Amino acid sequence: MIEHLKTIRDNSFDLSVTSPPYNKRITTRGWLVRDVKYSHSDDAMPEEDYQRWQIEFLNEMYRVMKPGASLFYNHKLRWLDGKLHHPFTWISSTEWNIRQEIIWDRGIAANMRGWRFWQLDERIYWLYKPQKDGDVGKELLSKHAKMSSIWRFPPEPRKENHPAPFPLELPVRIISSMELPEGALVFDPFSGTGTSLVAAKLLGYSYYGIDISPDYVDYTRKRLRRSTQEAQQCKQEVAKHFVKKPFKRRKEEGQTKWPYRDLSEDAK
Repeated sequence: MIEHLKTIRDNSFDLSVTSPPYNKRITTRGWLVRDVKYSHSDDAMPEEDYQRWQIEFLNEMYRVMKPGASLFYNHKLRWLDGKLHHPFTWISSTEWNIRQEIIWDRGIAANMRGWRFWQLDERIYWLYKPQKDGDVGKELLSKHAKMSSIWRFPPEPRKENHPAPFPLELPVRIISSMELPEGALVFDPFSGTGTSLVAAKLLGYSYYGIDISPDYVDYTRKRLRRSTQEAQQCKQEVAKHFVKKPFKRRKEEGQTKWPYRDLSEDAK
């Protein structure tokens, strides 16, 4: 995959949503999980090699993303031989600015063990490529005022022999929240079953994906052709967070409230 990335010109993409294999290995699955096998990947590397690979991958991603672009990188905390491995360890060694850490509350745990609390969460790192020194990026559009940094939706069931596909809600929420130019190009370098690409298409953007598995690529192409079947699910996710009356206007009219209260009356 990195070799393919190296053939892509600098500053090519406006947004990326992706999740690499977690290096879980067959021996680290939970008792509820049958296996963690990917098509055409055993997801088993020495941990030091895996982290070096991720640093190289993230730095290549930095090169191919446009200045001002964001990469949303999904990963999780893992324990190997009793030692915690946190994604921040290698992310902080890359060129990216970490704009935010988002907690994905999946509401279900696959690795249920008696020596630590059930791990329901994964992490989504909002990584930003600054346009110049000190650049922290654009402010989110105020129509998304109801969003928080804790996202709650369940994982997607297995598809096409893929052990961990994105739920459509995840890339839809990200893509619809970004202020992207018309014709923006959304990239997923671990496209798997194509969920990020389907989300981009449904939201009216161009898309580009990479995967080493011919099975996943074939499934993704078929899924993109019938993407209208998922349009209603996409529309429902966007509608959850859309505020018709932006924060600035509500503030001017003295209608601001604690963001976790119901804003439905203000939004009318």
